[in-house]
Amino acid sequence: MRYRRLAVVLIMVLISFSSKAQRPMLCMPDHDDRLYYFGITFGFNTSVHRINYSNTFAETDTFKMIQPLWKPGFNLGLMGSLRLSSFIDFRFVPCLIFTEKRLRFQYGYPKDSISDRSIESIYMHLPFQFKFKSDRMKNFRFYGLAGGKLDYDLAANARSKRTDEFIKILPIDYGMEFGVGFEFYNPNFIFTPEIKISQGFANQLFRDAALPLTNAIDRLSTRMIVISFHLQG
Repeated sequence: MRYRRLAVVLIMVLISFSSKAQRPMLCMPDHDDRLYYFGITFGFNTSVHRINYSNTFAETDTFKMIQPLWKPGFNLGLMGSLRLSSFIDFRFVPCLIFTEKRLRFQYGYPKDSISDRSIESIYMHLPFQFKFKSDRMKNFRFYGLAGGKLDYDLAANARSKRTDEFIKILPIDYGMEFGVGFEFYNPNFIFTPEIKISQGFANQLFRDAALPLTNAIDRLSTRMIVISFHLQG
């Protein structure tokens, strides 16, 4: 009888420890009460130019084909978030985005040759976003985001005097962004993978009559897919 009671006590103790071990510790429990918080962000992107062709492209045989191609890049920046309510934050995420966009075009008669040329950009990226959060599920949460952006291309060549330019790009772009992300709470920081689509509205084509490609394009805008990793405190 004595051994049976001891066995029962040991079993109860083991069950108690097991239930505590299976219960995850709530990390950063006071984080949701903060009015604002900061972080850093880094990640990768892929971008492309969207093209509207001019009447000249259809009416002449200067070019048979003009095709935009996706190319990879990377981004690095800071983050500031302001808590508006339990489910909405306002975010400002200034960063530098290094991108490369490629155009493939085929000359018509008499050359009939294909060329691939790159357009490199360094954007000072200034997005303003609203973040719509779910309820926190222990140490996990997901969210959606939507907002606008203002970009300035530090590498734009609109005023370049070089004779080997094939197209010229204006520096200012603006547009909208939307995406989703996931927050994983750790004892000292929040790890947040995120994916978003960024669409520019501005026509970035600088018209130069000396460049044949310019005459074949009516409008040039930018689309980008960005995968970011945020570390928030």
